[in-house]
Amino acid sequence: MSGTGTTAGDDPLQTAIWRLRSRACWADAAALLEPRTAPAALQRVSLLVERCLYAEQGWDEAEDALRTAEALAHTDEERGAAACERGQLAYAATLLRVRDRADEARSAFGRAAALIAPGAVARAQLDFRRGLLAENITRSPQAAKAAYRRAHAGALAHGDPLLLSSTWRHLAGLALREGELAEARHGFAESLRIREELGFLVGTAPALVSLADAETDPEAGRLRAEAGRLFRLLGGVPTWLAPHVDAGL
Repeated sequence: MSGTGTTAGDDPLQTAIWRLRSRACWADAAALLEPRTAPAALQRVSLLVERCLYAEQGWDEAEDALRTAEALAHTDEERGAAACERGQLAYAATLLRVRDRADEARSAFGRAAALIAPGAVARAQLDFRRGLLAENITRSPQAAKAAYRRAHAGALAHGDPLLLSSTWRHLAGLALREGELAEARHGFAESLRIREELGFLVGTAPALVSLADAETDPEAGRLRAEAGRLFRLLGGVPTWLAPHVDAGL
């Protein structure tokens, strides 16, 4: 699940889930879902996996939810989505040094790729997550860039602005690493704009810090100060952002 924010015509349940999720209340959002069907179980596990990545907590609950989703998955699409969540949970555990599960992440993403058809809605999210693995675990920036570009195209094709905000940000990060400052600023600014428009508060502070990395003072300081305000407002999440916002306070 990447999510697209809310509109006036959204289902009230999904609107409530989005509002809780965007304010870092993943457990409360997950509690609104009864995991009796594969779609509900998959949405629930995606919320709990995201909590692990942002808050570094709830690992056992996410594992339990994942096993439930895997048991309820019957179609290739559902099994592929469950495998994608397993890969993301293993990636998060590896990235945050809970436990090295890199091999499990690669295997799960590979299984998901075999089950999710090219061009399917879920494929863009899978491509993005494989890009994260390539960039942050296997240290393969070129493979990451190719995966992010596929995800970016898929997000555009399927109208997924939240995923688009993530692909903009990570492509911009690679551009900044390569010294392409104008390209980096543009990508970071687009990511921030989309997240602010969607009201995705928990993802706005990272977007502010990323843009600050491509700016100079006093603008960089202003962006980091705003990120710090949001970080404290949401109770110190994402946890991994702490050193970056502290530096700007």
